Amino acid sequence: MLRAAGVGVGDEVVVPAFGNVEVAEAVTLAGALPVFADIDPATYCLDPTAVEAAITARTVAVVGVHRFGRPADVAGLRAVGQRHGLLVLEQGESEAPYDEIAQRRQRAGYLDARLKGVRTPEGGVGHTYQQYVVRVPGNGRPDRDAFARAVRARGVDCRVPVKTPVHRLPGFRQCVSLPETERAADETLALPVDASLTKREMQRIVSACNALGGLLQPAF
Repeated sequence: MLRAAGVGVGDEVVVPAFGNVEVAEAVTLAGALPVFADIDPATYCLDPTAVEAAITARTVAVVGVHRFGRPADVAGLRAVGQRHGLLVLEQGESEAPYDEIAQRRQRAGYLDARLKGVRTPEGGVGHTYQQYVVRVPGNGRPDRDAFARAVRARGVDCRVPVKTPVHRLPGFRQCVSLPETERAADETLALPVDASLTKREMQRIVSACNALGGLLQPAF
């Protein structure tokens, strides 16, 4: 899509650093330079305001990526694109059948109502919960990692959704201030929300997480 639009050497394309490296790689393969902008902490998608701040005279496009089943603010990105004459592209996520999405939303609602000690995701219109991503605040300690180890020890599968932001990876390293991206990389944890989960398994997730509230006490 970038090549078809004429994007190439000397051009800059604004992309998120929170997520997979493939988008930045696509920009590089087109001959352009990926420029990283910060995310909205609620959606984990590009923040249009941050995108606008990252625009230079060489910027020709923006790639908005939908994340964890939560749609990016495409309208906001398009408004920025119109003001600056930029191409706005989207990278979507694989779509699941409607009944599977409905079951994931049901399980997400179950977790929303019962989890304590973590910040549950903001739902929003159109959220399909491809991943159920909570926040485990750090308080100056690696609480997210300790929390993840303890939850796994209680028989609950979980994973860190984005271990290293793209702007810190070899080949893409840039000296850029992305505080929300860094914070999300340090605090986020994906808990199971698959449509196949039984009620007993959901109860186990809640019990395991809620038993670890002590890890989240404020540091003095």
